[in-house]
Parts: sequence; structure tokens; C-alpha cells
Amino acid sequence: MKKTRILLFTGKGGVGKTTISAATALRAAELGYKTLVMSTDPAHSLADALDKPLTPEPVEVAPNLYGQELDVYYSLRKYWSSMRELVTSIFRWQGADKALAEEMAVLPGMEEISAFLWLEQFYDEGNYDLIVIDSAPTGETLKHLSMPQVSQWWLTRALPVQRLAAQPFSKVFSAVTRIPVDKALQELDAFYRKVMRVHEILTKPETASIRLVLNPERMVLQEALRAYTYLQLYGYPVDAVMVNRVLPESFAQAGFGEQLEAQRGYLAEIEDSFTPLPIFKMTHQGREVFGLDRLRAIAANLYGDRDPRDSFSTAEPYQFIEQRDGYLLSVHLPFLKNEDVTVTQKDDELIIQAKDRRRNLFLPKFLALYKVTNSQMMDDRLLVRFEKKKG
Repeated sequence: MKKTRILLFTGKGGVGKTTISAATALRAAELGYKTLVMSTDPAHSLADALDKPLTPEPVEVAPNLYGQELDVYYSLRKYWSSMRELVTSIFRWQGADKALAEEMAVLPGMEEISAFLWLEQFYDEGNYDLIVIDSAPTGETLKHLSMPQVSQWWLTRALPVQRLAAQPFSKVFSAVTRIPVDKALQELDAFYRKVMRVHEILTKPETASIRLVLNPERMVLQEALRAYTYLQLYGYPVDAVMVNRVLPESFAQAGFGEQLEAQRGYLAEIEDSFTPLPIFKMTHQGREVFGLDRLRAIAANLYGDRDPRDSFSTAEPYQFIEQRDGYLLSVHLPFLKNEDVTVTQKDDELIIQAKDRRRNLFLPKFLALYKVTNSQMMDDRLLVRFEKKKG
């Protein structure tokens, strides 16, 4: 059996990533891969797209195709029983009634946490050739994917589990309140190890790929560019851009001339910004897309003869390199010389003027604390040096 591959689709809410995810999974299943499509979006719509009922556990919806919609409460019971009991008991000990304590026990980030735990389980079991993740909108997905770095800091610096478990206070607290502190801390430690393992899995291009879904619209494109920058920063491999709801040129006869003109500009900007990543385009369907027949047509239109399980690119148009006293940003800009390019920084935005074309790169917000000190072209790449601002 082939090693499990993971595809994660992300994009701004409403761009059609659930449809693209479901169509991709169906295509892979019909090519003979045992495929799981999993929704990690709290506002699930995967069951609607497949037109099949789904549960918190995988269920078969077609030959070789399984679907799952994660449920945070179910996942807590499955993976975090002691931790949930600890948090619930603390809230009840402080006077909250049972229902409120249960609700408050679902801490921020639990959806993201549960996705990591399921993914680690499925990958280790190796029962699927492909796992397709229909993720939450971009902002939530970025929080999800930054979880390893955040949890590493918390569990090694702010909340060192082994030291806490050894404290006499934790044993006294457990004895008085009957709250399973030791077991909860062990679960927390186990979770940290799982999260770091999933991070390792998701950052290997041969194992995982992230695909950005967007529409040819200004705000959607800006969010996709920002997301792409962050994904590069965290080391996650993006192998394709999926442009959904592209209006056909024939719409000009139906009074959509202005929209088509704007769309041409955005499509050109998408090509310019994401080159050399492959860009897949999906024509606007003019109707709701649900059910296997319509998803099958979407997949055929989108992928043609290509196998969606393949890795479409290992190129890195943007690379962030941490250095001793700053960061180096490397941007792929072929066929240009130093005199062709100017770089301007404005807060968390980097404006790159390459001849008569402009690229607006949205930087991680913390880089607003850094300033550009140098930029130069070298081997088809623009190198931009950031150093911390003084004062």
C-alpha cells in the first residue's frame, strides 16, 4: 500500500473549498485510492456537498470514499477525557453549574487540537491512501497550523508538564478535589508529542500539500497572499492554487462585461503573484454544487487527466530564513536584474515594483517591528534583509 498522503485545502470563507475538497476526494477514490475527506470547519458543509449524512467517525459514502465531520465534544471524550474532567471540575469547584462548566471546558483552539489528534491516528494506522482536509477559513487554519510552535512554547516554557506533575501542590489538589491532575497533565504531554509529530508530517512535501482556494476577487486574493506568506513562514508546502468561480468570457453577452474586465486583472495578478506554482481554474457553475454526480464533473473540469494525489510542485516562491539578528526573505522573480526591482515597506506590507508590475506581499505582523535594510537580486530570486528596529 502507498504511504498515506495528506491534502489540506484552505481559503477565505465562501470561496468553495468544501466543494473543491469533496470533488478532489471523489476523484481520488474513483482512481482507486482509499480516501478520507475530513471537515475541520466548525460550520460543517461537507455532508451537504456530498449529499450524504456524516458523523464524527469516518463513514463510507461511495466505493473507496469515506467522510467525517469532526465534533469537538466527541473528540474531547475520545482523546481528552481526563483533561476535560479536570477543566470541568475546576469550573464547578468555582461555582459554575454543570451545563455551564461543560460548555466552558471546550477551551479556545479545541477544534484545531482535535484535528491534530485524528490526523495523527489515521496517519499512523495507514488505512487510507489519501486524507483530504476541508479546513476552516484561512484565519482559523493558520491558528491551527501554528499550534505546534505555540504549544511547544507553552509546554516547555510556560507550562512544563513534568515539573508541574511532580509538584506537591498537584497531589494535594487532586486528593482534596478528586480532580485527576496527574492524568490530565500526562494527556497534555502526550498531546504535545502528537502535535509535534503532525507538524513534522505536514511539513514534508512528499507527505503533505496545502492547496489555496480563492476566487478572482480583490479581498479574497489579498487574504490568499497573506495566507501563503504565513504558510511559507511556518514551513508548510503549498503545491497549487485553485481559482474557483471563474466567469466564462461568454458572460460578456449577458451584461457581465465590467465584472469580466475586473476578473481579467485579478487573474493576471494571481498568475504573477503565485508563479511558479501551478494554477488550476474552475469555471463558475451557475448553480449549487452538491451530490456525487456534480462533484465528479467539477473534478474532471479541474484536474483533467492529472492525479489529484500527486504533488504538483516543490517550488518555493517565497522563503523566510531566520538569521541571528533578523530575517531574510527570498522571493522568486525570474529574468530580473537589480535595477529592475525596487522594494518599499509599509507596516506589514512589502511593495515590490518589478519593472511595470507591482506585487504586494503581506508580511507576518511581527515583521512590522523590523525594517528592510537591504534588497538585491541573486540567481532569479529577490533577497530582502529585515533587521529589528532600534528604539
